[in-house]
Amino acid sequence: MSAAVIAEGRAVLGIELGSTRIKACLIDPADGAVVAVGAHEWQNELVDGYWSYSLEAVRAGLRAAYAALAADAAARHGAAPARLAAIGVSAMMHGYLAFDEAGELLVPFRTWRNTTTGSAAAALTELFGTAIPQRWSIAHLHQAVLDDEPHVGRVHHLTTLAGYVHELLGGDRVLGVGDASGMFPLEADGSGYDAALLARYDDLVGSALAGPLAGMLPAVLPAGAPAGTLSAEGAALLDPSGTLQPGALLCPPEGDAGTGMVATNAIAPRTGNVSVGTSIFAMIVLERALTGIHPEIDLVATPTGHPVAMVHANNGTSELAAWVGVLRRVAELAGSPLTADAAYRLLLDEAMTAAPDADGVLAFPLEAGEPVLGLDAGRPLVVRTGESALTLAALVRAQLLSVFATLAVGMRVLQAQGVAVDRIQAHGGLFRTEGVAQRALAAALGTPVGVAGAAAEGGAWGMALLAAFAAASRTAGGGDLAAFLADRVFADVAESVVDPDPSDRDGFAVYLARFEAGLALQHAALTALPSGARS
Repeated sequence: MSAAVIAEGRAVLGIELGSTRIKACLIDPADGAVVAVGAHEWQNELVDGYWSYSLEAVRAGLRAAYAALAADAAARHGAAPARLAAIGVSAMMHGYLAFDEAGELLVPFRTWRNTTTGSAAAALTELFGTAIPQRWSIAHLHQAVLDDEPHVGRVHHLTTLAGYVHELLGGDRVLGVGDASGMFPLEADGSGYDAALLARYDDLVGSALAGPLAGMLPAVLPAGAPAGTLSAEGAALLDPSGTLQPGALLCPPEGDAGTGMVATNAIAPRTGNVSVGTSIFAMIVLERALTGIHPEIDLVATPTGHPVAMVHANNGTSELAAWVGVLRRVAELAGSPLTADAAYRLLLDEAMTAAPDADGVLAFPLEAGEPVLGLDAGRPLVVRTGESALTLAALVRAQLLSVFATLAVGMRVLQAQGVAVDRIQAHGGLFRTEGVAQRALAAALGTPVGVAGAAAEGGAWGMALLAAFAAASRTAGGGDLAAFLADRVFADVAESVVDPDPSDRDGFAVYLARFEAGLALQHAALTALPSGARS
């Protein structure tokens, strides 16, 4: 059946450019079933003091991920795609990609990970009367204005990484609602950027920019809207072999937050999801607006424009992954090498034998700054008192609990606002180790946590579903995304749900109190161990 879907050009492609992997996912649009996958590993680098990826690395990574997918399709089904029904692209949100009128990049891509825009974020939060996080595109632009960077007057247009790749594939300068909501605040109904705030910003900067900000931002499109077609140049970029033909429908490019919502079927009020990777964030779809200004919370949108509260931690699983790598090397030296999945299984199972508070061992996984904690930079640390025993179980449990600590701090703001959520859906590679991370997250949030079988494919799968919805909407003359997902994709999807264990919940509370009290150690480490580059 899958072979026919490919041969007949009915398959749908989703691509997501994450912080460490570019992933491609081919699906059958009839039910969302995965037909083939491909991936390419990549890493950010410090360029002129900013975390960045080169545009050549973007293009090379796209080709590599698609080549891996085509090879997987050929191995599984005997043929690589020649035609596709629809394509969607998503990527890490926010950041700063500024181009001149000729389409040349003015400064290297500044990603969401940079915590260099504190002055701009604070000034814009006061000006707009709503929280503007440091990672938002407008914060990056305004910091460049404040710093009087010479390129500012030459900025012709801005976009996100997903928007950039979408333009490479089809030529249209557009964004999905969700991705756009991390560039600049939207109107309450998600129909476009907030006109009053755009005017307020233009008045603030005057002639510092070449023209009104509205003309520099991509057009905003809701889920299901057509967003161009794959061009001959775009097809050649993805598949230099010439097998892939142009003409596939392009759907609005989205951010990784939006694709996470789709991949977990969490786009209706009182639903939420947590994405765990290099960063970690929770998305809670709101029933009502929040009151007051909360710097810990991003107010963004679903791909359909519904308001969402986002708690974003810059630091996720990178430090845990580093420790797993160290321990895998020990196994390798001992003559018993382990795969990554096997190592995580062994280590996380061992972690659960430690006391729920990690036996007094405290870990800070802070490789980068963490605005939720008030830190402009971070230093990974492991700390314990003389009374605590350093065991493998305690070390790994401390690292696991630390993954969710900053998230829990931010989620308290929503709890204080009376935001209700019936259940959290989780996704990301950490959940491939069945049950353990799910159990820790349930304890951290005090909420049942579900993980679906398809969640391992993550945002690339979610993006493919959005592309399938766009194709279906074109045929059917519109439709409802929630109904599409419920009826066509998730009706028969199996999931596991873990309720908070009381002892785990109490142990995490003790750990979190220790974590917050220990933040003074981070400040001391930043003074004692200065870095020559921004982090």
